[in-house]
Amino acid sequence: MSFPKNFLWGAAAAAYQIEGGASEDGRGPSIWDVYCHDKTIDPKTGRSNIDNGDTGDIACDHYHRYKEDVALMKEIGLKAYRLSISWTRILPEGKGKINEKGLEFYDNLVDELLEAGIEPYITLFHWDYPQALMKLGGWSNPESVDWFVEYVKIVINRLSDRVTHWITFNEPQCHIIIGHLLGECAPKLKLTYEEVFQAMHHLFLAHGKAVQTIRKYTRKPCKVGYAPCASDVYPVTDSEEDVEAARKAAFDASERHLWNTSWWIDPVILGKYPEEGVKAFAEHFPKALLKKEDLEQICQPLDFLGINLYRGIGIRSSEEGYVRADNKIGYDRTAFKWPVTPKILRYMPKFLYERYKMPIIITENGLSMADWVSLDGKVHDPQRIDFMNRYLLELSKTIEEGIPVNGYFAWSIMDNFEWSQGYGERFGLIHVDFETQLRTLKDSAYWYHNIITTNGECLQGL
Repeated sequence: MSFPKNFLWGAAAAAYQIEGGASEDGRGPSIWDVYCHDKTIDPKTGRSNIDNGDTGDIACDHYHRYKEDVALMKEIGLKAYRLSISWTRILPEGKGKINEKGLEFYDNLVDELLEAGIEPYITLFHWDYPQALMKLGGWSNPESVDWFVEYVKIVINRLSDRVTHWITFNEPQCHIIIGHLLGECAPKLKLTYEEVFQAMHHLFLAHGKAVQTIRKYTRKPCKVGYAPCASDVYPVTDSEEDVEAARKAAFDASERHLWNTSWWIDPVILGKYPEEGVKAFAEHFPKALLKKEDLEQICQPLDFLGINLYRGIGIRSSEEGYVRADNKIGYDRTAFKWPVTPKILRYMPKFLYERYKMPIIITENGLSMADWVSLDGKVHDPQRIDFMNRYLLELSKTIEEGIPVNGYFAWSIMDNFEWSQGYGERFGLIHVDFETQLRTLKDSAYWYHNIITTNGECLQGL
């Protein structure tokens, strides 16, 4: 079978990872600018915040090269491009005075995409929180909800005459857990669990009010979604017992483990925190967060659930319900050392739809490879092609079962600044020489062009 007739084939990127122009045309600093420029060496690890001391100051210079980049997207044949907005390019202080130059950039980018026949999917927050607001407490401050809504309203007023697809937050669990609990990325905090739950709650409230704001002020009919990652699991066999065990593991919040999917999607779609999770964290979870009016504010109707899926953990049934299966010796892995687990694209969309009854879009999927320009001037990345082929084959199976998966966004459109790994990991369909900014379409980009053109019919093994 081919994919559904109107299946959305796209690729994704994020503002801080590709734009550069960090201090140009009035843009203010975000927490990632501050984090990158803190060169303090950790005595325990012997490293600074970012590998090689890299920063996002220039990144892929997309701020100046967006026309070239959109032309390459068109050459690949993308139907959609998922981008994010830099909050501090619009509001340098996070609130207050609007930076017209910042809005002009996104105006021009959206126009360029539409002229190329590429639908913009805009993510409103992809981790680059304004430093000025961080000084006021960030998500720990109850006012953060209204700060975010102020920013969202400005963007909607400016772009919603042309943009019809919006995503509020990208991977909030990474932003909160890694950045606010573990202190291993920006803003490099180590909050208590009580403080983390409070920050989570404010973020959820910001999501809910943002959805209301988008729907109130949009200038065209629109669709609104949310894009967390998930506690990615898959059954080690397709037996009914293992599938049921994996389904249970996917949403089991009974352990003191904040990564579980239920913590990050249940409040947004079901209007409640996971009961077993609240019980597990009873001594730390503020009961005030269970207020009915807050949960009603958080739980606003959505049009789709975006989900970022890369790797997973095998699950098998046991007398206790389920156990995590160890990876086989010498397991297949990416350059990032992530296991290659295509079955998550068969089972996680299925599990998510069964629980949340929401159409699914794969908002990120891809891998890092050790890519370079070969002597023939090309970039040969056969493992990326094989990886994407395997994952898309599994996705086709869940679609064939009737699960409404409406789109797939490859991560990422180009090699970029990969957060704490700096420029050491290459996820792109387009190779970027970060010294010259030369772009080279990889073999996978041409392969993806064929996938898009045939609507997936040329997948090997379909």
